[in-house]
Amino acid sequence: MNQLKLFGMHQAFLGLVETKGDQKLTQDELINLLLQAEWEDRENRKIARSLRNARFRYQATLEEINYVHQRNLDKNQVLRFSDCSFIERKENILITGPTGVGKSYLASALGHQACMRTYRVVYLNAQKLFARLKVAKADGSYPREIDRIEKQDLLILDDFGLQPLDMANRMALLEIIEDRHERKSTIICSQLPPEKWHEVIGESTVADAIIDRLYHGSHKIALTGPTMRRKK
Repeated sequence: MNQLKLFGMHQAFLGLVETKGDQKLTQDELINLLLQAEWEDRENRKIARSLRNARFRYQATLEEINYVHQRNLDKNQVLRFSDCSFIERKENILITGPTGVGKSYLASALGHQACMRTYRVVYLNAQKLFARLKVAKADGSYPREIDRIEKQDLLILDDFGLQPLDMANRMALLEIIEDRHERKSTIICSQLPPEKWHEVIGESTVADAIIDRLYHGSHKIALTGPTMRRKK
């Protein structure tokens, strides 16, 4: 079993032998138990790998979200996202609000939920992403980086809009959003409301194309209130 990499089956079989539980099972029951153990082990390893590859900013879950703190967060809306049907429908989520109100935490929790449902997720800081893409263009790895982002079922782009975009970053963002439009889901976290994104993106034609693809048909969460970091 180990040589065949059937690790879940191997552990279940060892447990049955030690407790002599296999003697109480029919052949069909034994086979069913071993196969179920192997399937669960593979699913758990797949989820663990997805969580590791996503590189979330916070180890957050939907169950840990604080709804008591007054910040204009609709619990019903968040719980509707828990089945990840928005990913199946290729819909976007725009989370906006001042610093410290929990935008990144909420996005991390939604991403964690998607990983638990075996979707491919990546969490990226906008400034670090654009810096990496510039380096990728210089060393020839840009197509590979863009392809990796495109393959993710859910892209979480955090801290968008902290700095105005130059031409290179503007066109890279357009390419990413265009590739994902109506094909994959994207979560954007920003301190700025969408109506101010034109100023950050620059070049009105490109800004219109990006915002139109992100905004229309998306779910909007506009958080308010004082920073939760100070309260904590």
